[in-house]
Amino acid sequence: MVLNMKASLFFQGGTLVLQGVPETFEPPPPFRFIHNRWRCEAYHYVELPTWLQENKIRNQVARWQRLKLSLHDPREPHDYQLEALHAWVAAEKRGSVVIPTGAGKTFIALHAMHKANASTVILVSTVSLLYQWYVVLSNTFQTEIGVYYHAEKKVLPITVTTYHSAGDLMAEHGNEFRLLICDEVHHLPARTWGEAALMSPAPYRLGLTATYPDEAEQTGERWRLDDLLGPIVYTKRIEALLGKQLADYRTQRIRVDLTPEERAEYDATYKLYISYIREHRLRGSHGPNWLHELFRLSNVDVEARQALLARQRLWEIIEGCQEKLAMLEQLLREYSHERILIFTESNALAYQLSRQYLIPAITHETGVAERKHILESFQEGRYRALITAKVLNEGIDVPEAKVAIILGGSSSKREYIQRLGRILRKRELKQAVLFEILVRKTIEESKAQRRRVAREDC
Repeated sequence: MVLNMKASLFFQGGTLVLQGVPETFEPPPPFRFIHNRWRCEAYHYVELPTWLQENKIRNQVARWQRLKLSLHDPREPHDYQLEALHAWVAAEKRGSVVIPTGAGKTFIALHAMHKANASTVILVSTVSLLYQWYVVLSNTFQTEIGVYYHAEKKVLPITVTTYHSAGDLMAEHGNEFRLLICDEVHHLPARTWGEAALMSPAPYRLGLTATYPDEAEQTGERWRLDDLLGPIVYTKRIEALLGKQLADYRTQRIRVDLTPEERAEYDATYKLYISYIREHRLRGSHGPNWLHELFRLSNVDVEARQALLARQRLWEIIEGCQEKLAMLEQLLREYSHERILIFTESNALAYQLSRQYLIPAITHETGVAERKHILESFQEGRYRALITAKVLNEGIDVPEAKVAIILGGSSSKREYIQRLGRILRKRELKQAVLFEILVRKTIEESKAQRRRVAREDC
């Protein structure tokens, strides 16, 4: 079929639209005829330039700029960082790099941007990470950096946004970026977050993570990273970097007991909780998603709500039991000369310990200015210990510490690796140590066993 000489492809709201092409024309499979036009998601753009040229269709999609970036960073990349960059370039600048926390993922991204020399958008999981990237980018490239999130929307050739805000940015400005970088890319398969990558026509894509999502985390209604960004192009395990770029480490599990009073409450609460789970066969019928089903049922079923509250109380008893806190106090005394990170599952316990030991706490409620002050003071040695409820697991550059103490947390491989990475940044020839304080004969022991498997795999 002879097409209209004015046939063209343009970007509109996260999609690619063929203009001047009749319904009877049959474009490649990504296109569908919607609202009187042939359309497809913008991420298919990389597949189309040759087809456009063969069919003499004008390409009006790209609005990105070629940049002349200069690196103002004297550090030389490590061999494995160069290997990661070369692998990414060899894969046509598409794919994910998987290296341990503390091994320099951001540094690799900066060099990828330098190689691409094109307008770039970086997606991050939190506003705190957005601020951190803003500072690093400004210092490295000595140029103005755009930020796009709920409080500020300034779009420049290099722009940082959050996954929450990325959809709006892509709908309006998606075709202005040739390189898409997704930090902590294990978040991207989530249905709403992955849509931002679908809405971007960027042909160059880079994913960064220490914990690539497994198959179960990319099935059902979740997106596949191979489709959104390309395959894994480079992986480096922790063991390969220990003693070289990362500090050597050891883990030590310390088991404690509940007091008779705590045991009595625990057993009664556990009976209430497990009776509902078994009676409704949630684990058998819903597999790894059984807890999500319990949350759903708790909205409509009083007994499910009681079971969920019982589960929450179990973890409160475990995390805050007397012997666990006594062991924490002993470790604080024993390692008083070291910088220590303490991980809790709940804000309540973090604040309780902060008051009891006069140790600063960082939670999701901590403001940016206060967080900056705490981390800088920790870096300078004015604070010897720091308590956090989850928020320092991921992404944020934490000043080096050599001791981490886990009082509570999930069994996930991802959380374990992230927490371990907080103490593996190599600044001096000292071995890092990660303590896990566990309560015997509780549901925490099964979580610890799953975490052991995660440690052997990481």
